[in-house]
Amino acid sequence: MRPSQLLMASASLVVGAFLALCAAILSVNAIESFSEEAVRDALTLRGHEWAQVQSDGLQVVLSGNAPSEAMRFRALSIAGGEVDATRVIDNMTIPEAEIVAPPRFSIEVLRNNSGISMIGLIPKQSDREDLVDEVGSIAGKAEVTDLLEVADYPVPVNWDTTLEFALYALKLLPRSKISMDADKVSITAVADSTEEQQDWASRLKRKAPRSILLSLDISAPRPVITPFTLRFLIDDEGARFDACSAHDAIGRAKIISAATEAGLEDVANCIIGLGVPSPDWADAAEMGIDAVAALGGGSVTFSDADVTLIALDTTPQADFDRVVGELESNLSDLYSLHSVLPEPVKIDGTGEGEATPEFVATLSPEGLVQLRGRLSDDALRSAAESFARAKFGSNAVYPATRLDPDLPSNWPTRVLAGLEALSLVHSGVIVVQPDIVDIRGRTGDPEVASEISRLLGEKLGASENFQVNVAYEESLNPTLLLPSPEECAADINAVLAETKITFAPSSANIEASAAETVDKIAEIMRECADVRMEIAGYTDSQGREEMNLALSQNRAQAVLSALLSRRILTSNLSAVGYGEENPIADNGTEEGREANRRIEFRLLEGVSEEGAAEADAEAEADGALADTEATAETAEVPTDGAPVDETAAPATDAAEGDAPDATTTESSEDTTTPPYSGPEVFAPDADDPRPAPRPER
Repeated sequence: MRPSQLLMASASLVVGAFLALCAAILSVNAIESFSEEAVRDALTLRGHEWAQVQSDGLQVVLSGNAPSEAMRFRALSIAGGEVDATRVIDNMTIPEAEIVAPPRFSIEVLRNNSGISMIGLIPKQSDREDLVDEVGSIAGKAEVTDLLEVADYPVPVNWDTTLEFALYALKLLPRSKISMDADKVSITAVADSTEEQQDWASRLKRKAPRSILLSLDISAPRPVITPFTLRFLIDDEGARFDACSAHDAIGRAKIISAATEAGLEDVANCIIGLGVPSPDWADAAEMGIDAVAALGGGSVTFSDADVTLIALDTTPQADFDRVVGELESNLSDLYSLHSVLPEPVKIDGTGEGEATPEFVATLSPEGLVQLRGRLSDDALRSAAESFARAKFGSNAVYPATRLDPDLPSNWPTRVLAGLEALSLVHSGVIVVQPDIVDIRGRTGDPEVASEISRLLGEKLGASENFQVNVAYEESLNPTLLLPSPEECAADINAVLAETKITFAPSSANIEASAAETVDKIAEIMRECADVRMEIAGYTDSQGREEMNLALSQNRAQAVLSALLSRRILTSNLSAVGYGEENPIADNGTEEGREANRRIEFRLLEGVSEEGAAEADAEAEADGALADTEATAETAEVPTDGAPVDETAAPATDAAEGDAPDATTTESSEDTTTPPYSGPEVFAPDADDPRPAPRPER
């Protein structure tokens, strides 16, 4: 073959091979593109947009983050339906499963007169049946609605402690909503009075575990103010309220703002109450205060719808007429305005002046009252002396009055109203003149000035002028002088540390040598009558357990009876015997047994819920026995818990040794009690541990 033909044949082979290769490449690319598009379209149509598709020759590679294992297998199945399953390569990943956080365990309890309802989520480990039973015992005959759910997760820290406190609050508050979780308790309740509100708040704060946040919102009904009174004055001592009443918080803010602009510097105590004569009371009061400020002094008194504006005796007539005219035109038709520009008044205060007749009554700090000055006739003299003796005591009144038939016709009303006002202060003097009634004094009640203003405004009439200058002194407040529950326990401890109470051997009779100690405790209890305490009796371990229990009960009751015989109110005291439980020393030695034979005083607010309920039940039984049995003379220690008088014959059962019983007093109460002032939140305090609860019997 010629060379040219050989070259041509070789070229043909090369060209054919190249064309075959190109055709193969085009075929592979077409197959890759078709397979990739077919698989991608199928996955997209079935909601698997998350899957990424790539072709590699005849292989189809699936990648991306599959939402779940099931979705991954579904994508593989879809791809295998479009191309040969052996050509599908699985490069898909599945994200690691997130750890499911435990739910928030919480309970919300609503209690009212119709019953108790519970809703929330509690741990499965909690005893739901016991919880429902305890709530049922609190509800009594009322219905309990149980909407609680359970979840099988670990019990949160502090859950049991917080739940115990929530149940205590539920038992204490008859109308309340209590929301709790492991770290916080929120309480909303309604009290019947301010005193009950403060008592509840104090108890809850003492009982609350230090590991939780406590939010309190206990409200009390607004007082009914009759008559609805406001009295504002400006004199030489500055601007002040003698009485201030408002019907809501907005009105109170408006009144105090007007008084501040008029020169009031002290904090005003404006009571929000019921009985307002008109919704525009605050606007009218604001106008009256502005009028006093415009006059440069004087007083304005609102008694319901009667308004009395009294200027200073130095006020120019033109200024007085202008201010009175403006006030009268601005007040609504409901209000009746009485305006007075008085003549100069000189208060002698001796009752002996001839120019201006006076009646003077002086109350000393010791409670003695002297009546001086003028009375209109014998009937008024007899009435005034009788009224004073009724108010201050028969032997505390010294009359030294004289008769004057020319006195004004309203003199009896002014005298008797003045004496009633004087009875409200600790010490002071009341001066009655024809044109003014003036009272000055000291008091330990911050509300007395308002009460006197309300009294004189009602008794004397709307147009009469009176002055109230009663100073509040905290040292005279009887409630502030009373010891706290913790101080009561501490004082008893101090007495018992000095001299112990002892009992006759193997009996519940207090020995005569301990009478002085009981007297000292009785003196302390006179100021602690409202403190709930438990008198707990204990014995050593000698003798039968049943006899020791009865002996300890009767020794505790003997102390209670001894206090009752000294005219101490014992309604807040309970006597409980615990026998040989809870020893504080070794019963194997005589010294230890003597230490274990003891009486303990402890505050009931500090005991556990179960212990408090038990103590209350036993206290009722003990009180009933104390009312029916004054003495008990038996040959054996009684087992029914009957009280034993100090003079009763000794029991003969040798339940324990002959060593005298030492009496000690212990308080399990926390000594820090912050004052309550409305809605509050109390943070946990790790440095202030809760007292140990009383051990169960």
